[in-house]
Amino acid sequence: MEAHGAGLRRVLVLAFCVAGIWSAYIYQGFLQETLSTKRFGSDGKRFEHLAFLNLAQNVVCLVWSYIMIKLWSSRSNGGAPLWTYWSAGITNTIGPAMGIEALKYISYPAQVLAKSSKMIPVMLMGTLVYGIRYTFPEYVCTFLVAGGVSAFALMKTSSKTISKLAHPNAPLGYGLCFLNLAFDGFTNATQDSITARYPKTSAWEIMLGMNLWGTIYNMIYMFGWPHGSGFEAVQFCKQHPEAAWDILLYCLCGAVGQNFIFLTISRFGSLANTTVTTTRKFVSIVVSSLLSGNPLSPKQWGCVLMVFSGLSYQIYLKWRKLQRLPKKKKT
Repeated sequence: MEAHGAGLRRVLVLAFCVAGIWSAYIYQGFLQETLSTKRFGSDGKRFEHLAFLNLAQNVVCLVWSYIMIKLWSSRSNGGAPLWTYWSAGITNTIGPAMGIEALKYISYPAQVLAKSSKMIPVMLMGTLVYGIRYTFPEYVCTFLVAGGVSAFALMKTSSKTISKLAHPNAPLGYGLCFLNLAFDGFTNATQDSITARYPKTSAWEIMLGMNLWGTIYNMIYMFGWPHGSGFEAVQFCKQHPEAAWDILLYCLCGAVGQNFIFLTISRFGSLANTTVTTTRKFVSIVVSSLLSGNPLSPKQWGCVLMVFSGLSYQIYLKWRKLQRLPKKKKT
């Protein structure tokens, strides 16, 4: 009976985590799309300064992580010094900025699909630079994802979706997404290196360090000279309070979503988190198609299913690998 109660509690905690990640990031995606396509006020102006979202997100997450450290933990002596995040902070500033900027040129569903193909540059770099050999099933996963994204990119986008974009330009939009993935890969590798050197570093300390440097770099980029775009972004928010409110909600969604991701990883592991976030991306595309007026053709839906089939198969392969580990330890 006790085991049954513990199992039920575990299921409820997982459901809580799934609901938190889905609601935070799906709504954040909706706000991101709104800020990139909506015309605000009576003058019908667009919010052109999408890079400002990264600065706002950095500031909110910096404050949030500092509060969490003060409430739930303290900076340990064995944690990574704040200066160690300077290089990862650069790529973590440039990468997301390119991902958001891509929304001026391609639709939100196209951006989500392109950013879901992270395994492609990882496997390319692994094969060409490090000589890593991958299994046939791993190549199947990559083929499904790469094929789905490529076919989606080559298909004609509906005129309704194109009319909402600030500057429709598919090659530039997809190029920015793949550069975003490349920078993300460097950021992840650097973070792994930091946690390997300083194993006592907590998730909140990583969040604090990354967002501290992100805030510094973005402040220099946006306010470092008299005509920096940050001044224009602030002026736009003063003239259009609705946009300022959307930006605040966007940032809070990101901070809350981080909480649920950390909780999921600590309680259920990174594989469970990958599964939840992957399904969240699929639901984001469905929500965007239904609520934001980005209709997809049957062929485009086929491409979406192709990509997420590849991602699901990749999750299954990871699960099988984890299942084999205990057996190897026993033998």
